[in-house]
Amino acid sequence: MTYYYRLGEIPPKRHTQFRQPDGSLYHEELVSSLGFSGVYSNLYHKVPPTKVKEIKTSTPYGYKILEGYGLKMTHLKTAEVEHTGEDFLSARLPLMANSQCVISLCYPKQLEMNDYFKNADGDEMIYVYEGKGEMHTQFGVVPFQKGDYIVVPRTTIYKMEFDTTSSQKFLIVESKMPIETVGRYRNELGQLLEHSPYCERDLHPPVRLSDLDKSAKDYSMKIKKGSELHHYIYGNSPFDIIGWDGFLYPYTFSIYDFEPITGRLHQPPPVHQTFQARGAFVVCSFVPRLFDYHPLSIPAPYNHSNIDSDEVLFYTEGNFMSRKGIAQGAFTLHPGGIPHGPHPGTMEKSIGKKGTEEYAVMVDTFAPLYITEQAKPFIDEEYPYSWL
Repeated sequence: MTYYYRLGEIPPKRHTQFRQPDGSLYHEELVSSLGFSGVYSNLYHKVPPTKVKEIKTSTPYGYKILEGYGLKMTHLKTAEVEHTGEDFLSARLPLMANSQCVISLCYPKQLEMNDYFKNADGDEMIYVYEGKGEMHTQFGVVPFQKGDYIVVPRTTIYKMEFDTTSSQKFLIVESKMPIETVGRYRNELGQLLEHSPYCERDLHPPVRLSDLDKSAKDYSMKIKKGSELHHYIYGNSPFDIIGWDGFLYPYTFSIYDFEPITGRLHQPPPVHQTFQARGAFVVCSFVPRLFDYHPLSIPAPYNHSNIDSDEVLFYTEGNFMSRKGIAQGAFTLHPGGIPHGPHPGTMEKSIGKKGTEEYAVMVDTFAPLYITEQAKPFIDEEYPYSWL
């Protein structure tokens, strides 16, 4: 859960008259999660957000599961990928999916976004593997840079303004459930606890209201719903907001601000947890940290048998000490049902080491993940035998 935040002008009470300088009403919009039971925000438009000028033809937009792949430890050799498509929408390359989430790479070649975008299917967690820029939304402008997680609530309208001096590479996790801070890190009022590996100061909400494209004649918006991209034309800017307040909005959190929890003996992955999507998955951040300090400790992780989750790791910086032959920018998937563990020699090699400089993003799902047809070109067929 995020904290209460406000930008711009708002009336003293919700659902009351709030008038523009010409005497007409501002148009209130409630954006809520989990029906009316989750976090929400109230936004105030100059023009109703419902004025549709044209609905164009919808286009297919999704993925296909790779049939007959079976139960395998998987290495996706995506380290050398430069671009996955032309623009931010067409460049989304779904690699793994289940009924609750989709895990994609997005390495756009074109550093300009022509359309506004809204994901009506789920929340998005966009990890900035490379690049920087600003995400313009109806809630305001969210600056981002390398190492940031951008958490985008469902139906947030946004348009990326990329810094054209650098390439832009993103890991995107789309979730059917709201993506939240970790429940056990919060007290009963929602404040992050003292022992949490991050606090509210590390969560960065929009910095100002957006003034993007306020004088255009038409506004083209692509809306993802189901397995299609629906194309709407509006006659007014979706960012015509005079003000808003609430608990629901996009924000960033940097992996470099995650404070690792360490111990005398090897700590299990939940100490690295960063986000949760209740009943669907958790996200963990592996960051530079001191290794275990028991005199007989083995810093490399012990073998683990997944009985109720699939484990995905995206390797972002440094050398991951328990793996051999995995390059930065690659994925591993260790599915539930078979044990996995450190590669041969890495346990002995880790003994006596004082720390690590590795960074990785882990997604553990509670429903089985399936490899997509789009991922097939990147599959390392020899990886399941790399423990011999």
